Amino acid sequence: MTESHILASWAANAAAWTEAVRNREIESRVRATDAAVLAAVVDRRPRTVLDLGCGEGWLANELAGRGFEVLGVDAIAALIERARGGGKAAFEVAGYRQIAESGLGGRRFDLVVCNFALFGEESVPSLIRRIPDLLSPGGAFVVQTLHPVVASGDQPYADGWRKGSWAGFSDAFTDPAPWYFRTLGTWVAMLRDAGLALVEMREPVDSKTGKPASVIFVAKVA
Repeated sequence: MTESHILASWAANAAAWTEAVRNREIESRVRATDAAVLAAVVDRRPRTVLDLGCGEGWLANELAGRGFEVLGVDAIAALIERARGGGKAAFEVAGYRQIAESGLGGRRFDLVVCNFALFGEESVPSLIRRIPDLLSPGGAFVVQTLHPVVASGDQPYADGWRKGSWAGFSDAFTDPAPWYFRTLGTWVAMLRDAGLALVEMREPVDSKTGKPASVIFVAKVA
């Protein structure tokens, strides 16, 4: 399993993913996670927001529609093309490796958010180490991701690659991307090693299952 497979899968499924999001076909998002990440961002009252791994642009455009100044970036040009037609946010094509190596031209933001967009092994810690350089003084970093305790399923609770799945999605999806599982402890340590301090952790509960639909980390420069 490689990080290039992740990018190839998202490029191949850009159209199907955009349709699924805009038609509100992903039940966990409708019941819990969309509102949860919006609240986590809005509660910090930022003026400027960077949406890293913005995908088809749902979150960036939703925040821009609420009056925030938002830039969304993603490595997949097909997703950025769709994002640009969806609202008021600005969008650019930029991959995590590029951002980790050179930032975004010195631009800084009151808040950086990654919403279900951190799935690689090496790219994720490299990107997170760059986050302090992307934040304005006093800024916050918000991450929503799969809750490790729930997402581990029947497999051992240990870091490692997992096979992807489009179970529950339409037949338009193909070649699911692998993803790198991290424990809660690993997430916290990764933030700490990047010079970030965890200031809040939220666990949105899915009203149907009664289990955490995700975990949201809020961190600031230590």
